[in-house]
Amino acid sequence: MVNAGRICCIAAPFLLTLAVLICMVLLFLAGTFNHNDTVDRLYFLKIDLTNLTLDPTSSSSILAGSASDSTLLSGALNAAKQNLGMKDFYTIYLRSYCSWNGNDTYANCTDPKAYFWFNPIKVWGLNSTGVPVDTFLPKTFRDGLDAYHSASKALFYLYVGSLTASVVTLLVGISAAFSRWGSFVTTFCASAMTVLIIAASSLASAIYIILKAALNESLKKDYGIKSTIGSHVFALTWIGTAFAVGAGFFWTLSVCCCSGRSPYNPGNREARRTRAEKTPYTYERVGSPYMGPSDHQSVPLNTMGGHNYAPNRPAQMGSAYEPFRPQGV
Repeated sequence: MVNAGRICCIAAPFLLTLAVLICMVLLFLAGTFNHNDTVDRLYFLKIDLTNLTLDPTSSSSILAGSASDSTLLSGALNAAKQNLGMKDFYTIYLRSYCSWNGNDTYANCTDPKAYFWFNPIKVWGLNSTGVPVDTFLPKTFRDGLDAYHSASKALFYLYVGSLTASVVTLLVGISAAFSRWGSFVTTFCASAMTVLIIAASSLASAIYIILKAALNESLKKDYGIKSTIGSHVFALTWIGTAFAVGAGFFWTLSVCCCSGRSPYNPGNREARRTRAEKTPYTYERVGSPYMGPSDHQSVPLNTMGGHNYAPNRPAQMGSAYEPFRPQGV
């Protein structure tokens, strides 16, 4: 039978694990609904092209064959903006991205997919402008994009692992209501959940900071393309991490505290049975004199009447019967 004290003991880690699961679900839902401010603002990175600055002479310079690298990139951006439908805003999520113009916020969200990564060269169509942009992109831009691409698959695995571990911890945690052995097994699941979400949050913070720095250094000054980190999603993932750490601590604590067994279990006959045990220091009468006649205690414990065993004292007639009081007193 479930002990009420045991339920109270595991309530805190169970609710904290549930909070971790909610954080992970919100993170996976982000970027999957058009015009949804609740979850679509949970983006990792936002790219703002509203202040895009282009060299008006870039096209003629390209045609003349005298264009520099920056002029070539400006020409490619100009062609993408004019002819390929480049949007004003792009928001990057774990499994998709959204793009829109003006106030049409969080529109045109792509279908979510595993191992997603945002490739601006492909999304903006720079390779479709007739300019070989891969050959003259700034080194910082290429390095930051390569690092982000390499880490995106690991990031997806870590968040999937965190989501799965939180579900498993909740399911296994139900057994912790019955015994501390259940808490012992649940602690391993909670530990795995904690390690995975710490790694995921740390990796996400690192790679998107690197990507933001690479984009701003390469595109902000010369072209007016600004990138910003999404504060909401990082608050969500680190709050989920804090919940996971707390859940792991309290699951471990529940192994040592609040046993699930109750000595007053009504289903246990042995627990309900009243036991009467002899106390060790009670008085039991013995034969008198000790080890003497046992014929119904025929020898009195003390002299009565005319017998006097003290030679120099007169007999005490009519004294009270006090079996344990010495006659010489």
